[in-house]
Amino acid sequence: MSGEDTVSRSIRVILPYHLRTLAKTGEEVVLAVSSPVTVRTVLDALEVRYPMLCGTIREHGTHQRRPFLRFFACEEDLSNESPDAPLPESVAAGTEPLLIIGAIAGGAND
Repeated sequence: MSGEDTVSRSIRVILPYHLRTLAKTGEEVVLAVSSPVTVRTVLDALEVRYPMLCGTIREHGTHQRRPFLRFFACEEDLSNESPDAPLPESVAAGTEPLLIIGAIAGGAND
């Protein structure tokens, strides 16, 4: 069988400190992800490789993004996009990473 659906790509993912610590990995991980490359397929591959991350980025039952985590690629916030939307080609090609960022809330009122 051939075709784009069977192509595996090397995807770079940058994790926030607390998830790197939990997964005992460096800042950036490289994952083999089958096409099409989407947030969902990247997170599926991440959770297979690092099962301790299951439920930390997405809710267990719904697989919805957890509050205070954001997804960025190519300087674009993808957090509210469909998890099945294709990621930018530079992310799919491995030249740019998918960033998972811990959002910061609060602050001082002046």
